[in-house]
Amino acid sequence: MREKPSIDRRTVLLGGGGAIASLAGCISTSSTPPGSRGRATTTSGESDGSSSEQLKSGGSSTVYPITSKAASVWNSNPPADDEEYWGPGKYGIETDERLATYWAGKYGFEASGSTPPFKVNVGLSHSGTGLEKLKNGLVDIGNASAPVKAELPDLSQSELEKYTDHVVGVDAQPIVVSKEIREAGVDKLTAEQVRKIYTGEIENWSEIDAYNGEDKEIQAIGRAEGSGTDTAFRVNMLGGPNAKMQGVDVRKGQNQQVKTIVARSNNAIAYMALAFVTSEVAAIKLEFDGKVYEPGKNLADENYPLSRDLHCYTYDGTSEKEAAFLRMLVSDFGQQNFVEPSGYAMLTDERRTNQLDKLPDTK
Repeated sequence: MREKPSIDRRTVLLGGGGAIASLAGCISTSSTPPGSRGRATTTSGESDGSSSEQLKSGGSSTVYPITSKAASVWNSNPPADDEEYWGPGKYGIETDERLATYWAGKYGFEASGSTPPFKVNVGLSHSGTGLEKLKNGLVDIGNASAPVKAELPDLSQSELEKYTDHVVGVDAQPIVVSKEIREAGVDKLTAEQVRKIYTGEIENWSEIDAYNGEDKEIQAIGRAEGSGTDTAFRVNMLGGPNAKMQGVDVRKGQNQQVKTIVARSNNAIAYMALAFVTSEVAAIKLEFDGKVYEPGKNLADENYPLSRDLHCYTYDGTSEKEAAFLRMLVSDFGQQNFVEPSGYAMLTDERRTNQLDKLPDTK
């Protein structure tokens, strides 16, 4: 039998989720009829160019750093001479307008002074929850770190077709271990070793040749079932979205919680988004099909098995309000200010163009 974490450790670890729970409360649960999603429309159904309602986004904790930072800057609506994020002539943009005023103005929305044409609210849960909320009209944009087909496999084809996929970045999902495990010599694992840990075939770090420490039970951390990170890991490492993971000791809903457990443990292994790697939560090399993938060097390689797209889904089409915010994220400006600083890979020029072409035409 695998030893359970001590009472002290469990107390510390379970206490780490309080801040995340409070963030998750940011998602509005007001009842918005599906299909309307807070869009300001005239009686003819066309946008009237203004809106007092928020644009609501929620879901994946992996996508959260991108959309949360973008929303914060959008809501502050910095002036054109604010060179931290904005400024005439930067990123090929010539304007004297404030940031949100500029992007929303492309779809006819108007601002009043420093107040943005509409505010953006980003909530935190995980991919499956975000996509369900999107379907039910509780958010306008559902953030997901796995495709909707993998997250909601029971949906019919006609239901899946209602989701419009907007890819905003690429995550090279790393394998991480506790600092003590890294210091004991485990700076690389093979894909087969990782599989055996998560299927319960390897339970002690002493079974790993590179490990030079005392016998220590492996604490395998998994993401909550239904999270995009968990789905992507099962598909890419274990062969399918429903692959069995008998070796998991603890599951957590957000990357932030996983990071906390690994940092406060001395025997943990986990998979999580690249944006959450720190000196205390060490990403290690992964050998896959004879090639070694190393953090900071080649995780963005197209053949890296844990590379996955980051999605912002809309439902039943894409409204002009949704398009204004998404256009900012996908633009060169958004990629350089919100995607890359979050620790993710930016879209190539070709992929950016393809994603921009999905959005409604500007006015």
